[in-house]
Amino acid sequence: MNKGQKLLKKAKKVIPGGNQLLSKRSEIFLPEFWPNYYNKAKDCKIWDLENKLYYDFAGMGVTSCVLGYSDKDINTALIEGLKKGSMTTLNATEEFELANRLIKIHKWADMAKFCKSGGEACMVAIRIARAFSKRQNIAFCGYHGWHDWYLATNMQKKNNLDKQLLPGLKTKGVSKSYANSIFPFIYNDINSLKKILTKKNNIGIIIMEPMRGQEPNNNFLKKIRKIANKNKIILIFDEITSGFKDVYGGIHLKFNVDPDIAIFGKSIGNGYPISSIIGKRKIMECAQDTFISSTMWTDRLGFIAANETLKKLKKEKVNLKINKIGKKIKKAWIKIAKKNNINIKVSGLNAIPSFSFEYKNNKEISTFFIQEMLKKGFLANNTISISYAYTDQIIKKYLSAFDKVFKQIKFSLNKKKFLLDGPIRHSTFRRLTG
Repeated sequence: MNKGQKLLKKAKKVIPGGNQLLSKRSEIFLPEFWPNYYNKAKDCKIWDLENKLYYDFAGMGVTSCVLGYSDKDINTALIEGLKKGSMTTLNATEEFELANRLIKIHKWADMAKFCKSGGEACMVAIRIARAFSKRQNIAFCGYHGWHDWYLATNMQKKNNLDKQLLPGLKTKGVSKSYANSIFPFIYNDINSLKKILTKKNNIGIIIMEPMRGQEPNNNFLKKIRKIANKNKIILIFDEITSGFKDVYGGIHLKFNVDPDIAIFGKSIGNGYPISSIIGKRKIMECAQDTFISSTMWTDRLGFIAANETLKKLKKEKVNLKINKIGKKIKKAWIKIAKKNNINIKVSGLNAIPSFSFEYKNNKEISTFFIQEMLKKGFLANNTISISYAYTDQIIKKYLSAFDKVFKQIKFSLNKKKFLLDGPIRHSTFRRLTG
């Protein structure tokens, strides 16, 4: 057992589940063998507690570190900010700078608010929309965090969220007052939205990810916008994951569909805690009619990180590079799979490409894939968050390792046996103990 797993066993005795984020639990990668903790990180490299080097092709900080870990330019600006003070009784000018920067990028928006995490940003956006709308109920598509208003849909039907991103989410502890207030619809299925827009459901808000796994087809987003306009519904685009990756500003700009509110996080701070809510003035000003406030939202460092990140993303045209890398990796996956006669399905944004094994025992195969890639020095998964820190040499190493592991997978498929060193990875929410 490696040092990371040993520490994890101890951590589970004092931290429920062992850590704060479901997406970072080692059980969803490689139970009992995932390194779990890091000592240091730079660019796309991570050193574990035993000082072993891995290249990160498993998420780059859960899609947040688009520029790479410990970026020199951002760190320099943050160190200077720390010297001047990160929290005082007065406000930081960088907050005003960031608001102007985001509004300049998004011509449809007039005002901005800030908080620290994606989940908070979703909650703030919903609060503002509810303050403006005379109808409180919500239609949603995609993943929007851990708050009661979102999880409550599983009170109506226990697997309502299964098709959105994370299957198996439970509603224990969620207030029953939210039941029958939130209704799911399916991406690229406009009829699934129309079915829930009844007088009884009284929907006043639509919140959705404009794109995650698949592109909108048949003018799906434009149809959503038209429905929202016709029914006087507030349209919120959740770009916590997609924003500032494929497109500088957000994927909705690519499809030329403007929401009433948009939410950003992750990439805008390159891993530092900052998220934003931007929107039209008449809606955003309703934030003053309800109580939305938190001390740490005024911390200077998040604003500094975001301003420096956005400047560098624009100057270096990072989205163009990561798009190119993503397309290259997608093509290579398909080519390698075809060469080895392995059935996979490739999907996702170019900046967050994904593949799945098209077999009944896909969890077993993906566990084997992660296991063997780890042995070759790669933190790998079925989904990659492309980083500006990836070099041609590193990509070549990754694809070479990928090819070798796929040959092993083909051999194992023929033998109908996969030699796993431990349990099969988890694919759903599961209670974790020591």
